Amino acid sequence: MSSLMHGSLLQTIADCDQGLLRRGKYHLGHTHLLKEKHSSLRGNRGGSRSKGICCQDLHISSPKPERHEPPNRHGSRADAVLSPVIPTTKKRVFTFGKGRSEGNKSMKSLLGGKGANLAEMASIGLSVPPGLTISTEACQEYQKNGNRLPDGLWEEILEGLEIVEKDMGAVLGDPSTPLLLSVRSGAAISMPGMMDTVLNLGLNDEVVAGLAVKSGERFAYDSYRRFLDMFGDVVMGISHSLFEEKLEQLKIEKGKALDTDLTASDLKELVEQYKDAYIEAKGEKFPSDPKQQLQLAVKAVFDSWDSPRANKYRSINQITGLKGTAVNIQAMVFGNMGHTSGTGVLFTRNPSTGEKKLYGEFLINAQGEDVVAGIRTPEDLDTMKACMPEAYKELVENCEILERHYKDMMDIEFTVQENRLWMLQCRSGKRTGKGAVKIAVDLVNEGLVDTRTAIKMVEPQHLDQLLHPQFEDPSAYKDQVVATGLPASPGAAVGQIVFSADDAEAWHAQGKSVILVRTETSPEDVGGMHAATGILTARGGMTSHAAVVARGWGKCCVSGCSDIRVNDHEKVLVIGDLVINEGDWISLNGSTGEVILDKQPLSPPALSGDLETFMSWADQIRRLKVMANADTPEDALTARNNGAQGIGLCRTEHMFFASDERIRAVRKMIMAVTAEQRKAALDLLLPYQRSDFEGIFRAMDGLPVTIRLLDPPLHEFLPEGDLEEIVKGLTAETGMSEDEVFSRIEKLSEVNPMLGFRGCRLGISYPELTEMQARAIFQAAISMSNQGIKVLPEIMVPLVGTPQELRHQVTSIRGVAEKVFSEMGSSLSYKMGTMIEIPRAALVADEIAKEAEFFSFGTNDLTQMTFGYSRDDVGKFLPIYIAKGILQNDPFEVLDQKGVGQLIKLATEKGRAARPNLKVGICGEHGGEPSSVAFFAEAGLDYVSCSPFRVPVARLAAAQVAV
Repeated sequence: MSSLMHGSLLQTIADCDQGLLRRGKYHLGHTHLLKEKHSSLRGNRGGSRSKGICCQDLHISSPKPERHEPPNRHGSRADAVLSPVIPTTKKRVFTFGKGRSEGNKSMKSLLGGKGANLAEMASIGLSVPPGLTISTEACQEYQKNGNRLPDGLWEEILEGLEIVEKDMGAVLGDPSTPLLLSVRSGAAISMPGMMDTVLNLGLNDEVVAGLAVKSGERFAYDSYRRFLDMFGDVVMGISHSLFEEKLEQLKIEKGKALDTDLTASDLKELVEQYKDAYIEAKGEKFPSDPKQQLQLAVKAVFDSWDSPRANKYRSINQITGLKGTAVNIQAMVFGNMGHTSGTGVLFTRNPSTGEKKLYGEFLINAQGEDVVAGIRTPEDLDTMKACMPEAYKELVENCEILERHYKDMMDIEFTVQENRLWMLQCRSGKRTGKGAVKIAVDLVNEGLVDTRTAIKMVEPQHLDQLLHPQFEDPSAYKDQVVATGLPASPGAAVGQIVFSADDAEAWHAQGKSVILVRTETSPEDVGGMHAATGILTARGGMTSHAAVVARGWGKCCVSGCSDIRVNDHEKVLVIGDLVINEGDWISLNGSTGEVILDKQPLSPPALSGDLETFMSWADQIRRLKVMANADTPEDALTARNNGAQGIGLCRTEHMFFASDERIRAVRKMIMAVTAEQRKAALDLLLPYQRSDFEGIFRAMDGLPVTIRLLDPPLHEFLPEGDLEEIVKGLTAETGMSEDEVFSRIEKLSEVNPMLGFRGCRLGISYPELTEMQARAIFQAAISMSNQGIKVLPEIMVPLVGTPQELRHQVTSIRGVAEKVFSEMGSSLSYKMGTMIEIPRAALVADEIAKEAEFFSFGTNDLTQMTFGYSRDDVGKFLPIYIAKGILQNDPFEVLDQKGVGQLIKLATEKGRAARPNLKVGICGEHGGEPSSVAFFAEAGLDYVSCSPFRVPVARLAAAQVAV
C-alpha cells in the first residue's frame, strides 16, 4: 500500500472514530484508547502494508453529519448503539462493516451470537471485515421448505453481497479484483465447534491465478488447497482424512516436515490432487463457479444445525427453543500471508482462574481454524507482542474497549494480515466455575457491574465444578508424574483410560470413571467428552476444541501433551518407554497439566475467598431458604458448611443400615408376629436412633431439623439373593423356624411395593413403630437442649393421602411427646407436618393443612404417581421419549412444571387458605436443579431442600430468580 493510501486510510479511520465519539457511540472512557490507537497506527505508517485483497483499496465511509444528543441521566453521552431495533418487516439478510451495521448485540435470537456481535463491533468502530448475516428465521424456513432455500432468499443474499463487494473494492469471482469469503455458522447460544465453517470461498483456477499476481503464488495456492479441503469436507461430504493423506504423502515425497515448508510448486501439485479427490470420492468435479460455491456453503451451514454432533451438544447442554443457526458471510482476511501475518484466539481474562490478564494463543502465518481445531499447537500471546508490537498494542486496547462495552470477560478471535489487526468475533467467554466467580467478584470491585448483575454472571452449574474434589496432596504424587501438558481446564480427574468417544459413553453407562485420551478431539467426540471424568489430548492448545468444551462443562482437561503418543488402533498410550493400556488408571491435574499414574486420592473442596464473598451476595438477594437432605451427623455438618439453613429431610431408615447390629434388630422387628415381639425389637433400635438424632441436632444447633418417619416398604430391609439362603440366614438371626420365616417373607412380598405397605400405613398398622421413632426424637431433643444446644425439631409423616391418616399419626406423636416431657422434666416446642407426595393429598391440601403445620413436597414420588412412571423402570422408555421429543427432559431430574408443578401450586394455595402461616417446602431431588428451584420460588414456597453438595447451587439459583 502506498504512503498516500495508508495516510488516507488512517484519516478515514480517525474520522469515523471521532464521528462515533461525537454521536455518543462510545463511553467517554473509551476516548483515550481511540486516541492512542490512532497515534500508534500513525507511528507505523512507514512500515510495509498489505498487498492482500482485504486491505487494499479499503475506504471507511465518512461519518454522517454531527447529531447532538442530550446527556443521559449519568451526565455522559448515550452508550454505543447502535443500530436499529429488530425490524418489523421480514428482513432476512443484515449487512455490517465500515463503522455501520443493520444489527446489534441485542438481536442474538435473530442474528445468532456471532452475527449480533460482529454487527456490534462494527458499530462501535472496531476493524471488522465487512459481511452479511442470514437470520436464524431463514434457517427455520429452510428446514420447513424441505432443506431448500426459501423463495427470494438467494436474491437477498446477492444484494447483501453487492454491498460487501462495494465496501471491499473487490468482486466475488473476478480474477482482477478477487473477493474471498468465509461462511460460518452462529446460533443464539454458543456451540463451539458443533456446526460448520468454510474459509477462502470464491477460489477457482482463474481466481487463484489473479490472487497469485497480487499476493504471491505460495499464499494463493496455500489458500486454494485449504479451501478445497474444507469445502470438500463440509459441503460435499468428502472425508477430511482423504485430503490429509494426500498432504502427508506429498510431504514425504518432497522431504518436507511441515506444511509451511511446501513451496508454491508443491502446493500447485497438491491442488490438482485435491481436485482429483472430488472425482474419486463423489464422481464429480469440484464446483468452480464461486456463486454456486456460496449457495452450497450456505445450505451446508444450515444443514449442520441438525448434524448428530450439534443435536447431541444441545441435548447434553439442555439447549432448546432455538430457531436454527444464522449464517455469517464475511470478507476474508488472511493470517497466512507470511511472517507479518497470523491468527489468534484470546480471552480478556484467564477463563480457568479469572485472573485479569490476557489469556490466549497465536500462530504466525496461519488461519483461524489452525488454532481452534487443535491441528497445530500454537504459541503464547507474548510471541505476537514480540514480533507484531503495534498490532498487539491495538489488540490490547480493543480488549479493554470490549470489556467495558459488554461488561464481561470476552472471547475474541482475531487475525493480523501484514501487520493490520482485524477483529473476527467476540462473545462472552466460556469459563470454569473458579474463573466465573472470580470474574464476577472482580467486575463488582472494579465498578463495572453491581452485585445483582454479578449474580447472573455465574451459572449454577459453575458451582458444581467448584465443589468437585481436588487432589488431597499434590506433593505426594510427584514421583508418579509421567507427562505434562497444558492446563486447559482445572480440577482433578481419576479414571480408566479409553481411546474413543463411543467407548467413553459405553464405559460411563456401566458406572465406570473414564479418562478420554485422544490425539486431538473433534466435535464428533462431544458425547464421549461429556461422559468422561477428564480429557487428555496430545495436540491442541489452551483454546482448542477440547479445552473450550471441557471448560464449559467443568471437565478436567490436559491438552497439547506432546510427551504422549496415542495409538488408537492398539488402544495404548505411550510415554517414552512406558506403555499404558486401555482400562489402566491414570489421574489428571487440570490446574497444572500433570499426567499421573494410578488412582490418586481426592479431597472435598471448601467454600472460601471469592466464592464466600459471591455466595454472601446471593444470600442477601434471595428470598427462598435453602435446606439440605442429610441422614447422618457428617452429612449435616457438610450441609451447614455449604450454607444450608437447616435440614429439610432426614430419612430415618438410612440410619438402620449403619451397622450389622442395627440391621439385625430391624429384621427382628420385621419378622415379628406379635406386638410384643415387635416392641422388643424396637427397644433395641431406640438407642441407635436417639444417638443419631443427638448428633444431627448438635451439628444443626439453632437450625430446624425435619425428620421423616419410616417410609420404605419393609421388604427393603431383608437381605437380597437366593431365597433359601435368605430363609436360613433369617432363621439363625431370629430363632424362628424356617417355615415361620418363609411364611413371613411371603406375607411381606408385594406386587407393587412402591404403592403398597409403606409410609404412614406402617405407622398406623404398627403404632409401636411410630411411637419408638417419636420417643427417640424427643429424648434426643431434650438431651441436647439440656446441654445448651438450640433444638428445632420438625416431625414429618410420609405418604399421607387423607387427613384422617395424618390425624392418627399426629395424635400418637403428641401423646409420646407429653410422656417424654413428663419423664425428663423438660419440654420444648416442635412442629408436625407431612409430605405431599400423593396427588390426592395435593387435591385435598386444605383439609390436610388443618392437621399439619408444614408441607414438604416429595417431588420424586409425586412425579412418579402423577405420570404413572415407575422410577425403577423408566430407563427402558424415557430415552426414546426424549429422543422423539415426547418429553423435553427427564421429569425425575427437571420438574414437570405443567403437571406436577400445577399440583404443587394448587396444594400450596389450598393449604395456605386453610392455614395462612403454613410453611411450605420441597425435599425431592428437584430441590437442587436450577430451573426447578426457579419454579419453586415463583410458586411461593418457603424453602427447598437438596443434597449437601447441591446447597450452593440452590442458593445461587434462588438468588437468580430474585433478580
